[in-house]
Amino acid sequence: MSADTKVLIASDRDIVTARQQGRAVALAAGFSVSEATLIATAISELARNIVSYANHGSITLRRTNGASGMRGLTIVATDSGPGIADIAQALRDGYSSSGGLGLGLPGVRRLMDEFDIDSHAGSGTTVTVTKWRL
Repeated sequence: MSADTKVLIASDRDIVTARQQGRAVALAAGFSVSEATLIATAISELARNIVSYANHGSITLRRTNGASGMRGLTIVATDSGPGIADIAQALRDGYSSSGGLGLGLPGVRRLMDEFDIDSHAGSGTTVTVTKWRL
């Protein structure tokens, strides 16, 4: 697979589609079934945040080559929603601005090997995560 896989996110159905696509791409990239499940879980959390906070956005899946021939999968979740005013607080376990369990972003950060978030109040959020094949 050379092209990115992009899933538009606007509803619960799209969350399921993104999760399924992520699992399929991860398996095709050589990840184990358990690793593909972790990747799908992270995608589900990121897509759920898009639906909950921004109403619509996208999840892009990209095979990645790293240093020393490492191979991985990068997921980019992007939206044009209200943004996150306090990223440090949003990354704390148990914090939720929507009354949820507050496990979404901190959980994604734990599941993946690399985690980056770019967000500004009023201008949307982009979360980029990578999982490397063991």
